[in-house]
Amino acid sequence: MLSLYWNTWRRLRATLAAVALVASTILSGASFARADAVVDWNDITAQAYATSLTAGRPRLLGFIDFAMVHAAVHDAVQAIDKRFKPYHMVIPGASGSPIAAAIKAAHDVLLNLFPTQAAFLDMAYHDSLTKYSLAKTDPGVIVGQQAAAGILALRANDGRLPPNPPPFTGGTAPGVWRPTVSYLPGPPPTLSPGGAPWLATVTPFTLRAPTQFRAAPPHKLSSKRYAEEYNEVKALGALQKSTRSAAQTDIAYFYADNTFLLWNRGLRSIATTKVTNIGDSARLFALANLAAADAVITAWDSKYHYVFWRPVTAIQEGANDGNARTAGDPTWQPLINTPNYPDHTSGANISAAAMTRTLALFFGTDAMTLSLTSNNPPVVQKTRTYSHFSDATEDVVNARIYSGIHFRKPDVDGRKQGRRVAEWAFKHVLRPIKR
Repeated sequence: MLSLYWNTWRRLRATLAAVALVASTILSGASFARADAVVDWNDITAQAYATSLTAGRPRLLGFIDFAMVHAAVHDAVQAIDKRFKPYHMVIPGASGSPIAAAIKAAHDVLLNLFPTQAAFLDMAYHDSLTKYSLAKTDPGVIVGQQAAAGILALRANDGRLPPNPPPFTGGTAPGVWRPTVSYLPGPPPTLSPGGAPWLATVTPFTLRAPTQFRAAPPHKLSSKRYAEEYNEVKALGALQKSTRSAAQTDIAYFYADNTFLLWNRGLRSIATTKVTNIGDSARLFALANLAAADAVITAWDSKYHYVFWRPVTAIQEGANDGNARTAGDPTWQPLINTPNYPDHTSGANISAAAMTRTLALFFGTDAMTLSLTSNNPPVVQKTRTYSHFSDATEDVVNARIYSGIHFRKPDVDGRKQGRRVAEWAFKHVLRPIKR
């Protein structure tokens, strides 16, 4: 395992060197990449999180990890910069380099979250200070330490990973989620119990409660709308004999990448070219990840409140749903493995909408270029570029239908929820300080 950390760090050092080189080259008439410790440590967070998955750590902790890191980084930077309100920690008399503060804050939160990766994180810390010509004695280091300690204390009992939660297996009545059998390689395992039901009651970062933006109910099984959405995903989302085009299949695979990592790659891309101040960068990453974390918590509240079945179950049981418009197919399978949690609403869509709406609010416009890159191996078009932030969310809605893992309503409702969460967060936290 230690060799994995060293190899990961060697790749990161090469990446940081490349970023620094690009930052030193200004292209005539074009935006240029710039070195930014906040961007660096978002990448380090992504690598630590990805490494943790190989050890079996729950994947759904991702956005909580990113939110905690960037809340601490924001508070550390703003204790010195003093342009925006802190998320949690007020640090009187803060001084020193805001870069040193950001580096230390991120390091300390990550070390708490991923203690087995201490060697990797400590080396990242040392090399980051060296990269920015900073000493460990810089007063900003103490500021970062205090900011991290405050966030860790705040989130110490937030409901993550309760000990020995009972397995959630849903029910067998029509419309009720139950574990699904998967015939495709890869996770989730066959007949997995419901994933992370505890996430539905985790303390939010900005919302009053996980229920604050609960979705409207799913369509009734007897309704015409349900039948329309049933037949849509049955045709477009099937593994075999689908009506899906090759381009639609590629969109499905593109957004089947790890959602947390994909959207933070997008944040790093836009921050590197469009944000020129570390205080603004710290605030952008914090706002986006705080909103995304609360969005996922909101989605899980809806999922485990309604406990609505997935298309794979619905279509295989179509003869038993009481709707004459829904012909069942006991052999039907989706394009990708169905995640092991209820359908309504979509975690991918709620988080995508939270991220994109935050970007639009932060930059004051939805009309801005956004490039996203997927690392999912089957993808042909690895990077997709959008002229509006919100355009990406339309692809995410359709992707989950093309994948065969969601009905349309959970996707559309999730997108609405994500926008509302982002607007709430932007209005209530990390606001400019009035002079």
